[in-house]
Amino acid sequence: QVQLVESGGGLVQPGGSLRLSCGASGITISLYVMGWYRQAPGMQRELVAYITSGGGTNYVDSVKGRFTISKDNAKNTVYLQMNNLKPEDTAVYYCHANWGSRAYWGQGTQVTVSS
Repeated sequence: QVQLVESGGGLVQPGGSLRLSCGASGITISLYVMGWYRQAPGMQRELVAYITSGGGTNYVDSVKGRFTISKDNAKNTVYLQMNNLKPEDTAVYYCHANWGSRAYWGQGTQVTVSS
């Protein structure tokens, strides 16, 4: 049974930082493209960042220079370091794993950026 469990969300002031974690079980993340998506109220879910099996990364323009995705294959965990957070980053953040036709989602973690 595959599980992706996100943690690290919360309430933070503008300009603050959070680090999200996604712990995986039932899969080996080194084989997968691992991504972070987010969905704000009334909006479509969007891809924020992803990291390939080889460690290559890509980001949506709105988070470039502020967010960093990384992974620890030994811990089977993916991270999203979020710095200089803005109110528009408020959303539920989801972890995603994809390998060919196999795709899995986590349950999401809420990030709220507000003063």
